[in-house]
Amino acid sequence: MEGTEFGYQVIYSRRKTIVIQIRNAEVIVRCPYGAKDSIIEEFVKSKSLWVQKNLEEQYRASLLPKYTEAQIAELKAAAKIDLRQRVEKYAPIVGVSYSKISIRHQKSRWGSCSSKGSLSFNCLLMLAPEAVRDYVVVHELCHRRQMNHSAVFWAEVARVLPEYKQSRQWLKNSGKQIIR
Repeated sequence: MEGTEFGYQVIYSRRKTIVIQIRNAEVIVRCPYGAKDSIIEEFVKSKSLWVQKNLEEQYRASLLPKYTEAQIAELKAAAKIDLRQRVEKYAPIVGVSYSKISIRHQKSRWGSCSSKGSLSFNCLLMLAPEAVRDYVVVHELCHRRQMNHSAVFWAEVARVLPEYKQSRQWLKNSGKQIIR
């Protein structure tokens, strides 16, 4: 259907609500059987800014270089050394222990910490500045004290890295180009 700056496909099914999905730069509107064209069109128009933003993000992401298996292997090898050294440096400063460190190639996370003390880091961190790598390591280590993002947690991070907000902002602004 047309009527907006983008075309979309309507798929009817046994559902109660209208939703918009964007897959491979294609806009799909899923509707309940019997939904009127005017209602569907009004819904799509009301979400047009969201759709445009997501279509643009998908387009930009498609232009970004994909990493080869060899590149990922190199990043993982470098991360095993670099991030382990950072964990060993900051764990005593944070005042925590950890059980193991794993390096992965993830599409949406920079790091994680389990309740049992297992730390996991994204190998793509090796493409980020050193201060950002320090921040992610300290962030995950602080989860050994606080398994949440409360004010107490952020105070722990700030105690170790007073300038952490700059690294956090870098991840929000520039990290998307690496992690995709």
